[in-house]
Amino acid sequence: MSIKQVFISFFILFTTVSLSAQEIVELTTSVSKKELGINQRLKIEFSINKQGGDNFEPPKFENFEVIAGPSSSINQSWINGKASYSQAYIYIIKPNKVGTFIIPPATIEYEGKLIKSNTVQVTVLSESEVPKDPNDPSYIASQNVHLVAEVSDTNPYVGEGIYVVYKLYWSTKIGLGDWRVNDLPQFNGFWNQDIEVTNREAKNTTYKGEKYRSIVISRALLIPQKSGKLNIDPINADLTVHIPTGRGDFFGNAITHRMGYSVSSGKRTVNVKDLPINGKPENFTGAVGDFDFVLSASKDILRANETTQVNVKVLGKGNLKLFEIPKISTPSELEVYTPEHNENVRTTLSGLSGEISDSYTIVPQYKGKYKIPEVSFSYFDPEQEKYNTIIAKSLIVDVIEGKSLPSSSVDQVKINKQDVVLSANNFRYIQNKTKFEPMVRKDFFKSKLFYSLLLLPFLAIPIGIFLGKKKDERDSDIVGNRQRKADRMAKKYLSQAKKQLGKKEAFYIALEKALHNFLKAKLNIETTDISKEKITEILQERKVDSETIKEFVEVLNDCDFARYTPTTSTMMQQEYDKARVVITKIDKQI
Repeated sequence: MSIKQVFISFFILFTTVSLSAQEIVELTTSVSKKELGINQRLKIEFSINKQGGDNFEPPKFENFEVIAGPSSSINQSWINGKASYSQAYIYIIKPNKVGTFIIPPATIEYEGKLIKSNTVQVTVLSESEVPKDPNDPSYIASQNVHLVAEVSDTNPYVGEGIYVVYKLYWSTKIGLGDWRVNDLPQFNGFWNQDIEVTNREAKNTTYKGEKYRSIVISRALLIPQKSGKLNIDPINADLTVHIPTGRGDFFGNAITHRMGYSVSSGKRTVNVKDLPINGKPENFTGAVGDFDFVLSASKDILRANETTQVNVKVLGKGNLKLFEIPKISTPSELEVYTPEHNENVRTTLSGLSGEISDSYTIVPQYKGKYKIPEVSFSYFDPEQEKYNTIIAKSLIVDVIEGKSLPSSSVDQVKINKQDVVLSANNFRYIQNKTKFEPMVRKDFFKSKLFYSLLLLPFLAIPIGIFLGKKKDERDSDIVGNRQRKADRMAKKYLSQAKKQLGKKEAFYIALEKALHNFLKAKLNIETTDISKEKITEILQERKVDSETIKEFVEVLNDCDFARYTPTTSTMMQQEYDKARVVITKIDKQI
């Protein structure tokens, strides 16, 4: 090659590079289609024609959801002496609703300048049918991937439990990659509880007679709350599927086309039957299933003021959380407290099973035998399609020790007092007082009383001096004064409780009231209606030590508990002394 040819080649190369350097930098937006169905996906690509772009910022995809991306690709070539370069940022998006939308521009920085792309208008139509092209990957996916809602019973009674299982089926002809559930159903009209899926391993199965694989995506227990047609909403999932292309690589491995695909389970309808009117018991409260009913007592022989627990229990399988347990009735001589409700219920695909109960605390006041009447429980059995009633036998509570029950039939004896009629023949009353006066009176002058009063001023002076010194000593004793003041305060507030010693109910009420009155006077607040935790917090703010606060709260708790448990006069005296000590401590610290 001559020197002239080399020079010409370099000149052409320099000219080409110079011209390419003068090309305008552009960021271009392009889409795979400008019109699509709401069930389809859209590929959008942002491409820059110059190397060196930085800080790419995609637009806000309003009314669309990003399914995949961003992915990046670079294309660089040299054709006929002309260099070309492009870098693309690719997204896969899915429309959220029907309409015509404008995708805003993306931005990228190039040599300190901000470059914007063009806008693109996209029209989203209603769900479009996938073309029946056996070579189209979307059509192949639609024929081989199915999301199914399996309902155990589409014709249940109100209150009868059913279940729904959402399963994803895919043919063995294709592969499944990642999947994600977008929308969970609301189950309007049903009481519902999700059942955890602990095993999501794929299993071999059949679907419409063909070999498939499946996984359980979600499952729930449903109990209809009203009759009529109720809809079970669908769930939607986004999948990554691998569609065979029918080609193989150099090593004979099948080449697949990886693509995103959306699938829906479709809406299911359940026709809920109302419970029959005929034969419905008056005490029916909505229990549906198969149950047993038990009435029992923790002990039926006890002493007055001891406690026993009467349990009303429903156990079995059905809508255990959705009905009321029958209540018991008791004689007025038994003190009954608000029942404690307990549940031990398991949730499975077969429904709710286990037991629920109400536990009543009963405290008898008097000696005797008391009857808790029988209690009945009614439920509807959907398998037998009839109502059943269980009657629990009555209980006898035998109180063997305690005060006798006051009788209202005791005759009141009236004593009529009459004045004594005096007559001459009767003895007169003996007088035990006289009104005699001495006949001779002594003079006050020079009497013992006279000299005593005369010497009294001289005796009062040393006594006054002595008492004054004692008072000064006592006034200077600050600790002693606070102790005496606290003792007086304690005696003041506990005086009523002291009068009630020996009377359990009255004593503990008076003791508790004395504690609250003491706090009210010291803190200028009403403490009767606030919690013990709040009282603790207030005393801590007043710098009362924690041990004293603990003792005060313990006395309050003892007042609550001791009313319902057996106690003695000795125990009441101990509580009184404990309260007096703790009031004294608090008064000294505030």
